[in-house]
Amino acid sequence: MADNLAENTPDNAVIDNRYRVVRKIADGGMATVYQTVDERLGRNVAVKIMHLQLAQGPHREQFIERFRREAKSAAAIANPHVVQVYDTGETNGSYYLVMEYVHGVNLRSEIQTHTTFSVRDTLRIIGETLNGLAAAHEIGVVHRDIKPENILINDRGHVEITDFGLAKAASQATLSSTGMLLGTAAYLAPEMIESNLATPQGDCYSVGIMAWELLAGRVPFESDNPVTMVFKHVNENVPSIGTVCYGIGPRVSAFISYLTARDVDQRPKNAQEALQRLRDLMPTLSREALDYQYHPEEPKINSTRVFPLGANAPAPPAPPTPPSSSSQQETVAVAPTSSSADSSTPADQTTHAEEEATVTVPPFLRELADANASNVSGDGTGTPNVPAGPLPASPNDQPTVAQPKRKRKTWLIVTLIVIGVLAIGSGSFAAWYFVGPGSYWTLPKPDSLQCQENTACKITNVSWSDYKRTLDVSNIPYEEKQAYSDTVPSGNIISTDPQYVDAHLSKRNDAKLTVTVSKGVQQATIPENIASESDPLTVLRNAGFTNIKHDTNADEYSEDVPEGQILSISPDPGTTTNHNTEVTVTLSKGPMPVSMPTLAGVTKDQAAKTLADNKLQATYKEEYSDTVPSGTVISATPDAGTELHWGDSVTVTVSKGPQMVTVPDVTGKKTDEAKKILEDLGFEVKVSSPLGDLLHTVRMQSPSGGKQVRVRGEDGKPTVITLTVI
Repeated sequence: MADNLAENTPDNAVIDNRYRVVRKIADGGMATVYQTVDERLGRNVAVKIMHLQLAQGPHREQFIERFRREAKSAAAIANPHVVQVYDTGETNGSYYLVMEYVHGVNLRSEIQTHTTFSVRDTLRIIGETLNGLAAAHEIGVVHRDIKPENILINDRGHVEITDFGLAKAASQATLSSTGMLLGTAAYLAPEMIESNLATPQGDCYSVGIMAWELLAGRVPFESDNPVTMVFKHVNENVPSIGTVCYGIGPRVSAFISYLTARDVDQRPKNAQEALQRLRDLMPTLSREALDYQYHPEEPKINSTRVFPLGANAPAPPAPPTPPSSSSQQETVAVAPTSSSADSSTPADQTTHAEEEATVTVPPFLRELADANASNVSGDGTGTPNVPAGPLPASPNDQPTVAQPKRKRKTWLIVTLIVIGVLAIGSGSFAAWYFVGPGSYWTLPKPDSLQCQENTACKITNVSWSDYKRTLDVSNIPYEEKQAYSDTVPSGNIISTDPQYVDAHLSKRNDAKLTVTVSKGVQQATIPENIASESDPLTVLRNAGFTNIKHDTNADEYSEDVPEGQILSISPDPGTTTNHNTEVTVTLSKGPMPVSMPTLAGVTKDQAAKTLADNKLQATYKEEYSDTVPSGTVISATPDAGTELHWGDSVTVTVSKGPQMVTVPDVTGKKTDEAKKILEDLGFEVKVSSPLGDLLHTVRMQSPSGGKQVRVRGEDGKPTVITLTVI
């Protein structure tokens, strides 16, 4: 079936015993797209089949990989603005993709129909395109071939993006190893042209160029030479859309410039960021700003002659009489004949009308153009026309005055051929010099680097001294940087920029290969005074340690070490080791909080033990107590239950028991004297004089002198001593 599909596939042919062909949709240089019916599921689908000559050509593996990549990239994206990929397979040596069949046209057809679009319609189309790309960028897929041919407008008027055949994971964002510049020159981002970088920012750039074209009716950089066009993208800023669309809203112009900034860092980092900027922009635009549409002037009839080319093109009309001014030029429109199914879509349409490009013809070539026009047959094949009327019998019948004119025409033709050859040669050289092998160096593979086949191979962990010699031999400029590495030994390459073997390094703008060489694992030293630091973890980080193990559950209370300081550390202070060596740290939580115990009523020894257990510092004092036995705690300060910490001080008052006094012998003393002596000792004195107090002299006392008695009783009242006087 693949053999048949490579030629003119008949209707009702069946692909892989499942997909019945309805009709051909598009035919390009790489593949053909068919509308088919999935007989297993009973639905319309589009099938893209790689041409057999490519499948069997010298680059077979590269094209097969592109097909597989397209299937995997697109199938991983779930978004209503992305054409879905259902299946992939191989039949008779050709690979095919089965995709969603979209009823509608592509955006290129809409541009050809409408020329320009309003701001409202442009921002809607761009917004839906960014929505689809955002889903791709989120999973690391870059489309890298955004252009109107790859934007479908379905029957409901909504965008669906197709052809992820050029997409690559963003983590491997380089051009193919073949060095071919893929994509369309008019929409390529500068970094893709100059440095072979396919990035989400590059997709945003292409969307911005597409928006520019929708608003202005043309792309910002126009040239019939793709080399010139890509040169402009690299070396010139995209002009503001306001330079063409006079009167367009400045916010709209600023948004388009944001997307098309030449510096990749000045663009949105991905489609999601661009979409959010657009969502923020929309509410700020007035109705007039949204309704704005640029209407370019119609070209003047006298200034342009359109000559459609092709097998069925009519002969151009006879040229008008050349103007007398030698400086005047005439414009001729030329239609390209190539088409591409790789960048077209499985839309419900056939090949679109071919666009016309203009070529300026200098005055001295007008006569030749006129002569060629009269010598080209109406079928466009180049067969000489036969003039009406009788032919001359022989060359001698021709007027002799015609010979110089014919000779002049011959010289002009020869001149044109020479100019054409030189143009082709210079164009080829320009292509070689600006985008071909002459524009870049290809990074060689280090001898010791092991690379897997068909896999991007990073230049890393190989000897820099060896690779430096390779670069010197290849005359590739480079600059060396040094950095520490935990995984790459000292003297080996950590990374390069560009990163991969066979990557291209531009020969423009003094570009150099940047090589980062390992200095080995970074060393760090534990400070000698780390134990006295109030914030040891920060000190260790500042010293360069990156693997600090601190388990807060293992921290301990300490009576001596303040909270937050080190209790223990391993390795020891002063040790120099790798920065990623595990450093284990135990910190102090400071003195432990404790509650003041109840001490009243316990013995002094018991109180001392309790306080020691709670690591409280005790001060003892003693007092007489008429109610608390000697050696028992009367009270403590602070009060029981007060929150304290280890090392806090408390005061404990211990009872000395009741105060005891030896009663003095006051017999024989005058009553008043005896009474004063006893009262000064704290006793209460009662005087008894049963026979009358005639002499005022104490004859007896109770208790008697010399006895030990309490100063106060248990009730706290003074002890009573009775004196008997006569």
